[in-house]
Amino acid sequence: MSKKVFVSGCFDMLHSGHIAFFKEAASYGDLYVGIGSDATVEELKGRQTINSEQERIYMINSIRYVKEAFVNTGSGILDFKDDLIKLKPDYFIVNEDGFSPAKQELCNSLGIELKLLERIPDAGLPERSTTAIRSAGNCTLPYRIDLAGTWIDQPYVSKYGSGWAITLSLEPVIEYNERCGMSTSTRNAAKKIWPYYLPMEKPEKLAEILFKFENTPGSTMISGAQDAIGICMPGLVRHQYDNAYWPIKFESIHTESTLSWLEDHLYMALLWPREPGLDLLKVTHINEKNVKELSTAADEVWDAIQHMDLKKFSEGFMKSFNAQTKMFPAMVNDRVNAEIEKYKDKALAWKLAGAGGGGYLILVSDKPIEGAMRINIRRKEVL
Repeated sequence: MSKKVFVSGCFDMLHSGHIAFFKEAASYGDLYVGIGSDATVEELKGRQTINSEQERIYMINSIRYVKEAFVNTGSGILDFKDDLIKLKPDYFIVNEDGFSPAKQELCNSLGIELKLLERIPDAGLPERSTTAIRSAGNCTLPYRIDLAGTWIDQPYVSKYGSGWAITLSLEPVIEYNERCGMSTSTRNAAKKIWPYYLPMEKPEKLAEILFKFENTPGSTMISGAQDAIGICMPGLVRHQYDNAYWPIKFESIHTESTLSWLEDHLYMALLWPREPGLDLLKVTHINEKNVKELSTAADEVWDAIQHMDLKKFSEGFMKSFNAQTKMFPAMVNDRVNAEIEKYKDKALAWKLAGAGGGGYLILVSDKPIEGAMRINIRRKEVL
């Protein structure tokens, strides 16, 4: 009997990259494709699909490599769980931006082998991704990750001592999930001003416009400025806060060797979207000592990056994350800690993107990490 193979995804705007993926997956056996429902895609990606679930099923079922396609019956990041239990495949096949520890854990519990494929286009064809195609005629706004100093951009933190936050602007090489520490809410606000791309104006000015647009007068919760800055200001940027929402100083690094070095040593692993209603401020330990640890760690990270010192970078990275979680313990829980434990022998350092609770785990490593995604830093535009 032929083995059963399962793959799952959105598969919106079907392209040659999808076909190449199906072709390779089908080489392991009869291929079954589960797609995310329109509601699930909107929940995870914060947007509606281009093609409805009925259209996507129709097209995928027309592909000769596919035995059967269906809409996953669940919701959220493991919307295929019940379908996987019912199908009982021999293999669950994913690519690097589809891998997650939760999928590995589920497969282990069901006795299914999880296989990871590289994104390799078929012979003579260019590399394709849905995000790239959408970006070609749609939104090319960046995302951002925070490397150190998270939370210092809130006055209730920086009033205990000034410090720097360090952000890295990322090209939208994939469509990152909502509620995952990738500043998606601020990016969604930016789309209302600039639907397709950032204007060719001074990045610091754009960041200030976006920050003020998102935080209208009377807002009860003020989004930190680091989100707007990370989206609008390219490259590596640090910004200093002193008991105020807007930074008092900016410094940037655009040296190609430094940015390439970061791309070679930073990886991201998908966890799960932060649970709705998680209150990160319910229990806090914000005081002068803990804020000093946070700001000192950010200084160490910046200095290590300038010298491209991986050992010191890793040490500062961990100190920054430990300082964050000491002040805001709800950033991590038993589930998050269990996932971090899986990478401790693969990575030199780790931290959660943004405010934590789930989302993406940012990893520092001296070698590629299987199942983790590479990053693509947004470079400064030259006129």
